[in-house]
Amino acid sequence: MKKREALTVVAAVKVVCLMTIGMAVESPQYTTVHSESDFEIRLYRTSVWMSAPALDISFEKATWNGFHRLFQFTQGANLNFSRIPTTVPLLTTTVPAAGPLHSQAYYVSLYLPLHFQAAPPAPLPELNINPYQFTAHCVAVRRFSGFANDERVLKEAQKLATSLAASPWAHSVSQRGYSIAQFNTPLRIFNRKNEVWVDVDAPELGCDESLRDGVAAY
Repeated sequence: MKKREALTVVAAVKVVCLMTIGMAVESPQYTTVHSESDFEIRLYRTSVWMSAPALDISFEKATWNGFHRLFQFTQGANLNFSRIPTTVPLLTTTVPAAGPLHSQAYYVSLYLPLHFQAAPPAPLPELNINPYQFTAHCVAVRRFSGFANDERVLKEAQKLATSLAASPWAHSVSQRGYSIAQFNTPLRIFNRKNEVWVDVDAPELGCDESLRDGVAAY
């Protein structure tokens, strides 16, 4: 069974690669409201995403688990049998102490294209994924290249935390965990793009705690 699932995921990645070649890929809209040498703060607009919860110790395993279910949804595993165009990024968010015995849990999310924002197709129940509203709020972002693996994402998140600790927003950072945004498929080797996201409350930049929605609760 595990071998079959692995082959299905590999096939899915190849399909995504073919689908994205020569196509304009949609992504959530934002405005950069502050920029430093090692991070920036963006104000994201309200949008709807589809999210898959994953209880797993490993970031990589959780991401693959969530992506596999989200991919099925985009390929027609929904009550409308709708095919949904690929978007970026694939966002994996940590939920500290949310799993069994206070272990870490994750949810993996995909932004829905504009065409589906107003009325997202209902996913098949067995996929265990749900839409959630990403309400307008600010996010501190650090970019990094290469592959986003368990060791690398932790280091990059710590670097962003260090940068924010020395900034005016040291006490405005969300305690809800961080997110890793991936913009490329695993088949791309060079010039990879990844980001660490952390919610921040910065009213002076147009961000407000009252705007922050956080994430879907599972």
